[in-house]
Amino acid sequence: MKQSITMPVLSDTMETGRLVRWNKQPGEAVKKGEAIAEVETDKAILDVEAFADGFLAGPLAPVDTDIPVRQVIGYLVDEAEQGPVAAASGPQSPPAAPTTPKPAAAAARSTPPAAAMPGAPAAALPPRQASAAPEQTPIAALPSAPLSSGLQASPYARALARDLGVNIASVAPGPDGTIHAAQVLAAALAAPEADLRQGPPYTLERPSTLRAAVARNMAATVQTPTFQISAQLPVEPLHAVAKKAGVTLTLAMTRACALTVAEDPWFNHVWTAKGVAKRERVDVGIAVDTGDGLVTPVLRDAARRPLAELAEDWRILLGKVKKGRLSPEDYQGASFYLSNLGIFPVVSHFNAIVPLGASAILAIAATDAQGKADFTLSCDHRVIFGADAARFLAALAKRLGQADSWLA
Repeated sequence: MKQSITMPVLSDTMETGRLVRWNKQPGEAVKKGEAIAEVETDKAILDVEAFADGFLAGPLAPVDTDIPVRQVIGYLVDEAEQGPVAAASGPQSPPAAPTTPKPAAAAARSTPPAAAMPGAPAAALPPRQASAAPEQTPIAALPSAPLSSGLQASPYARALARDLGVNIASVAPGPDGTIHAAQVLAAALAAPEADLRQGPPYTLERPSTLRAAVARNMAATVQTPTFQISAQLPVEPLHAVAKKAGVTLTLAMTRACALTVAEDPWFNHVWTAKGVAKRERVDVGIAVDTGDGLVTPVLRDAARRPLAELAEDWRILLGKVKKGRLSPEDYQGASFYLSNLGIFPVVSHFNAIVPLGASAILAIAATDAQGKADFTLSCDHRVIFGADAARFLAALAKRLGQADSWLA
C-alpha cells in the first residue's frame, strides 16, 4: 500500500511551507510518530511525523523549496521495494498529489473557462478553488508555453493577463515554476511595485519564511482604522518591585497590562464581519526579536493565573524562540499585544501596528532620566474610542505606581 505524505497545515494563515531537510532516505524504515522531515513555517521549524509504520519512498520533494500546503512531498509504503525510491534533485518541482478521476468535473475544467478567452468579461472568472494548490487541479489539456524569459505560463494565465492588462513577464511563478491564474490575479490586485531600473544595480534575494509572513501580516492590517495616543508613565517603581519579586520587567509589564485590560473588556474584544467578538480571558502577545524577524509568543490567561506559572511559561516560550521551535498555539490568538523597545536607549517614541485579531497594542519606549517612558497605545477605532484609550493609560499609570500591591 502506498500513502502520500503531504505538506501539513500548521496554522490558519499558512499557505506554503519550506522543506528544510529529510531525516530519512528512500527505502529506510520509519515508525509511526517518527520525525521524517523538517518544515519551516512562518514562525518556526517543525517536524513532519510519520502517520504509520512503513518505508519512505520517493520521489521526494527537494529541500529548500516552498511547497503549498497539502501537496505531496513523498510517500510511505508497506514494503521497501514498493514504489519509486529515488529522491528528487535539482530544481524540479515537488510531485503532485494523485487525484481520483471525476469525469464531469475534469471534463468541465479541461475546457478553458469563458474568462480565459480573449474578449471575455472579467466577471466570468472561475471559482477560487480552480487556482488552488497543484494537487487539487487536474492537468490542463493545453501545455504551458515558455515565455521569452524562459518561464512557463498556462494558456489560461496568459489570456487572463491580457484581459486584466497585466504584463505576464513581470509575474512571479507559482511554487511549481509555472505562472497560473492565481499568480496573475495576485499581480493584478497587488499594490504597485517600485521601479528599480533607474537606480543602482541590485540582486534579488528570497526572504526567509518568517520575514515573508511578517510582511503578509502587516499588509493585511491596512484596512484597520487605527489611532494612537501617548503618555509618559513611570517605569522605575515597577522595575524595582519586579526585581525584588524575581521576575523580569517584561513579565511584570505583561501582568500590568493584562490586569488593566481585564478591568476594561473593550480592549479584549475584536471587530469581525459578524459582530464584536468578546473574549473571556486576556491572552497577551509579546513581540520578540529573533534577529531575522518578529514573533509574538502568547502568555495565556495572563490576568488570572499565578505569576509563577506565567514566569515558567515565558521561560519555555523564550527557549522555543531561541531554538526556532514555536508551534502555532504558542504564537497565535492573542487578544492584546505588547511591544517593548525600552532596551534601546535611543528610542524615545514609536508606534506599533495593531495585529489582526486584536484591538490594541501597547508600544513602550526607553526610560528617560526621570524614570518615565513613552507609552503609545495603538487602537482599532471600530472598537475603542479616544476616551477609552485615555482611561486605559490612566489606569495603567496608577497600577504601575502601586506595583507592590499586585506583583507578588
